[in-house]
Amino acid sequence: MMPLQLQPESHIPLYIQIRDQLRALVHSGELRPGDRIPASRELALQLGVHRTTVANAYAELESEGLIRGHVGRGTYIQGVAEAPKPVTASGNGAGRVRWETLFADERGEETLNRLMPNVSADAISFVAARPPEDLFPLEEFRNCCNTVLKSDGRRILQLGSSDGYGPLRTTLQQLLRSEGLPVREGQILVTGGCQQALDLLCKAFLRPGDSVVLENPTYPGAIAIFAGARVRCLDVPVRTESNGSASTGIDLDALEYVLVQNRVKLIVLTPDFQNPTGTTLSVAGRRRLLDLAARHQVPLVEDHIYARLRLGQAGVPSLKALDRDGLVIHIDSVSKMAFPGLRVGWCVAPERVIERLRLVKQATDLHTDQLAQAALTEFIQRGHLERHLLKMRKVYGLRLAALEEALEKHMPEGVRWTRPVGGMCVWVTLPAGFDATELLVHLRERNVLFAPGRYFYFRNPVPNTLRLAFAALDERRIARGVATMAEMLRTEMRKRQKGIRRQPRPAVALV
Repeated sequence: MMPLQLQPESHIPLYIQIRDQLRALVHSGELRPGDRIPASRELALQLGVHRTTVANAYAELESEGLIRGHVGRGTYIQGVAEAPKPVTASGNGAGRVRWETLFADERGEETLNRLMPNVSADAISFVAARPPEDLFPLEEFRNCCNTVLKSDGRRILQLGSSDGYGPLRTTLQQLLRSEGLPVREGQILVTGGCQQALDLLCKAFLRPGDSVVLENPTYPGAIAIFAGARVRCLDVPVRTESNGSASTGIDLDALEYVLVQNRVKLIVLTPDFQNPTGTTLSVAGRRRLLDLAARHQVPLVEDHIYARLRLGQAGVPSLKALDRDGLVIHIDSVSKMAFPGLRVGWCVAPERVIERLRLVKQATDLHTDQLAQAALTEFIQRGHLERHLLKMRKVYGLRLAALEEALEKHMPEGVRWTRPVGGMCVWVTLPAGFDATELLVHLRERNVLFAPGRYFYFRNPVPNTLRLAFAALDERRIARGVATMAEMLRTEMRKRQKGIRRQPRPAVALV
């Protein structure tokens, strides 16, 4: 018998518990190189879990080189890397460096990106919230690249300004003014996307131990940046259902309590089609949020990346457009509008903030790629971005409608989901007691993938939640993927019901 103890009530998925305990047994020496471990079916029976749960744990251990399976013979312990041997007098290293002992921090390895590699071409993947590459306007963009290389190639292939390519900043200024933001050129910094903008803001504003407010759940990239900087992340929950007194989005009552109890340096949030929940903060909620920020003198970082993907309704003014106290730092990017791989974004903030961010950026990467900036400038000026956005809003509207129709048609009673009017994500809550990660383990065998909710929480994860990103899938695949997911969920619900019925009734004492 393997000395493994699982905790089904824990938020840590069962296959990760199995993987980590086996890894610990190897490192402690209880399992030694050459030892045979049970087959996945045998260990699954011992632990009372599905075979694929154990198979998933074994696959991760094999990828680490700790175990190896041999057809017809079984699975055996491979051992662990030896400690480095001393360097000889000649200066030649006689062993391997144990790199893990030299890293400056201990980053968690359970990131959302682990779900995306090695996905087969026929898989139905709801994992990544990104535009469909088959609809990229490649020819238009290629022409823009050729034009700027011919007209200004020598300059754009030389080193440039840290705050951005001048023509792009002017073009962005005009774009933002057309959307109701009277921005001066000195208030714009071009970045390598919203991820870099968050990193620059973290470096410019925060020291280890400072407090920052984040929505919980939130964008995993933000969690990684602030956790890596050793700042204190304060969680404020996101309302996914509105009631008479509050709209969806960040819980403003909880935020007010956090601001009263803590000295907060920054509030970071996505008010439009929040990732991962798809919720949007109402205009009244935005005004109250701005009032709270002004009262406590805490800057707001507004991630505006999904806002232009609103479908068929009048837009809600951004926090920056409503800001009267100069407290909002507005970050945006073309990643969700057109090309995720272009890595061009921008930050709008008071001049003093932009100047500090410019200095930090200069020390980080000198400047954002100038060819990408110049090509994007041409792309916007020719009207290609606006036309592409109009097209993609129609596409996403059809795909969101297909997703909602499939959820209504197939999902069993007790499953709830958000109902966004734009963006790229729908947030699903399974019945209490279900683990979305365990459901994913079963669905992988049927080539359907989604993002479990635990990847988006940095505190108190809710295991029965998951995110469905619909933008990159056509309507047919969306319907098939949801039907498969619902079928598997019903199967697991029936197993649970059978298990409940088989439990012995407690003895009744006769008096």
